[in-house]
Amino acid sequence: MDTEIKIDPEQKVPRAVIFTAEINDEVNEAVKKLSEKSSCIITGIRDGITQILEPEQISRIYSGAGKVTAVTNEGGFVLKSRLYEMEEILDGRRFVRISNSELINLKEVKGFDMSLTGTICVKMKDSSVTYVSRRYVAKIKKILGV
Repeated sequence: MDTEIKIDPEQKVPRAVIFTAEINDEVNEAVKKLSEKSSCIITGIRDGITQILEPEQISRIYSGAGKVTAVTNEGGFVLKSRLYEMEEILDGRRFVRISNSELINLKEVKGFDMSLTGTICVKMKDSSVTYVSRRYVAKIKKILGV
């Protein structure tokens, strides 16, 4: 694939244009790469040891007691970032906010129990349970297509 970069002081945000005769795997891969949010290294601390966490490892992120914690299958890790910062850098198609203090990884959800009035019970694959706050119920239902 040929590439070309043009510097334009008038251009406020980067813009990519692909000229092609047909859509093929190479073009699809380029579009996918250009569309991805910039990846950021997520580090968590447990027992005084800092570890790099892949977003796929994280089932939920919550704030409480003045700390932000990421839960993985290896346990909880304290993050230096704020919850809103994590929401900004993580893929919004995978991670959704379910309350003012929690994000969940939709790929790690076992099921949603909507039988409760005014809220939704979220059952995670690791057998933990959390709840969608009333403020976010409509958003979650929209995401689920319910």
